[in-house]
Amino acid sequence: MKAIMVMFDSLNKKYLSVYGNSWVKTPNFDRLAKKTVMFENFYAGSLPCIPARRELHTGRYNFLHRSWGPIEPYDDSMPEILKKNNVYTHLVSDHMHYWEDGGATYHNRYSTWEISRGQEGDHWKGNVEDPNIPDSICKSKLNDLWRQDWVNRQYLDKEEKQPQAVTFKHGLEFIEKNRKQDNWFLQIETFDPHEPFFTQKKYKDLYPHEYNGKHHDWPDYSKVNEDEETVQHVKCEYAALVSMCDNYLGKVLDIMDRYDMWEDTMLIVNTDHGYLLGEHEWWGKNIQPFYNEIVNLPFFIWDPRLKLKNEKRDALVQTIDIAPTLLEFFNVKIPRDMEGKSLRDTILNNKKIREGALFGMAGGHVNVTDGRYVYMRGPVSTDNTPHYEYTLMPTHMNQLFGVNEFAGMELSEPFSFSKSCRLMKIHSFNYINPYWYGTMLFDLQKDPNQNNPYRDYEIEKSLIKVMAYLMKSNDAPIEQYKRIGISQDGIMDTEEIEKIEIEKSDNEKVELGNNITFEKGTEKAFLFILSYIPKQKRTQMIDLFKMMLIEMNITLVTKKHIKEFVEKTLPSPMNMMLLNFMKQILEI
Repeated sequence: MKAIMVMFDSLNKKYLSVYGNSWVKTPNFDRLAKKTVMFENFYAGSLPCIPARRELHTGRYNFLHRSWGPIEPYDDSMPEILKKNNVYTHLVSDHMHYWEDGGATYHNRYSTWEISRGQEGDHWKGNVEDPNIPDSICKSKLNDLWRQDWVNRQYLDKEEKQPQAVTFKHGLEFIEKNRKQDNWFLQIETFDPHEPFFTQKKYKDLYPHEYNGKHHDWPDYSKVNEDEETVQHVKCEYAALVSMCDNYLGKVLDIMDRYDMWEDTMLIVNTDHGYLLGEHEWWGKNIQPFYNEIVNLPFFIWDPRLKLKNEKRDALVQTIDIAPTLLEFFNVKIPRDMEGKSLRDTILNNKKIREGALFGMAGGHVNVTDGRYVYMRGPVSTDNTPHYEYTLMPTHMNQLFGVNEFAGMELSEPFSFSKSCRLMKIHSFNYINPYWYGTMLFDLQKDPNQNNPYRDYEIEKSLIKVMAYLMKSNDAPIEQYKRIGISQDGIMDTEEIEKIEIEKSDNEKVELGNNITFEKGTEKAFLFILSYIPKQKRTQMIDLFKMMLIEMNITLVTKKHIKEFVEKTLPSPMNMMLLNFMKQILEI
């Protein structure tokens, strides 16, 4: 038996015709749906990119214990397990995060691997002289990535040179060479359609539109501030890249048709997460609440044993189910620490394998869905504590942990999945703080586009129980329950839930004295700033703010005063970050 997985990055399923899109051209995804079983309720678990790949390997959630980071020594890695059981595994990818500090242990779990360079500011081609960068709308926060991307684009002037094209070329070469062999797994993984939405003219020409603005194919992760013409332009740039992805998917379908590989080869087509393109007034996928455009994913699977195609399934499934599905397909024992389930019976008869699906990002909302409701549970403290990193591999996305981050580090007792290993327990700095979005509930049946969050303590009571059960099954750290204000058994009455909300409102107050008051909405902005200041220094910061106001003879605090205080008081890197977050989250 053989298996091929074609994996995209940041693929919003609402941009696929087979999921109901009427204007994006994706004929090969339509063709794929006719050859596979298509899932309607496939959810991400841990986000974003590398946490999702850790789930792909381990079949378990990781966002409650760890942010972005490598495979850990105690992790069960699906490709490595297959390799040890005489299934040859091969990775072809242009996903440059694999070659950075925070992802550098993943590709070596495969028997062999092959890379394609040049995506999103990949540190690839050396160029001391600054490249000719066009005047663009969004480049202020991209720094060296922006510069390097424009260096790389000089070498990607033809489609066949683009990383996606090279990646699929390598994958098709592997299939050609090994199609007559047995027991192998091939992962063809492209970074597209992740931003920047860089592709060739023939794909852009599929989406003619009027646009006379600055260069714009790389939106910031931010609120949408552009005009409608610009927003539509960015959507067309993304659609063009999705159509390129569709084209290369078609080449995999072609080769499977040519050699009749449907008889003995499993095919999985998936993505790590979606992407917001103006929905909910946001770009991106990692500082806002995780709406369904980000977490409800396209997923297709062909199992040659079952021969089922052109069918849909609505059972609730997740990324954590991919690893056990592949292990079961190759008749390899599934490790006990994998939380996911094989999808064989769900493919066969829509078998229900879970009551709820947990999803989120380290330090963010803890989210749960039962298929009808989505419940986003935010922290109860303005500073989003307590929260720790648990790791034996202390690296961030593209750098090691700083020495200062180990101050106060402890060794935790082993978790149920850590193979008796004690882990570093390190205070986590959260660059996001979901407190400011609040706790939200959505009824997907009545509000499928999640436009109307509401509160219903009876429904929340039920979903908290599901959430706590899934957290306990994941052996979540005890402090995570405290952070979001739920009991460890998940049994809470409506009065308890309501009381927590009242206490949260009481915490959103700052006493400045001297008859100084806050303009409406401004007190929240000041609390937002304090939430990023160490607790032992917050009284000092409040006193400094008071002094500034008294010196300026201010009695009514406005958002302008908050901004001035941040600029004058906090060190440059921090004030830049906070000012940006205030703009995006609090719209200041």
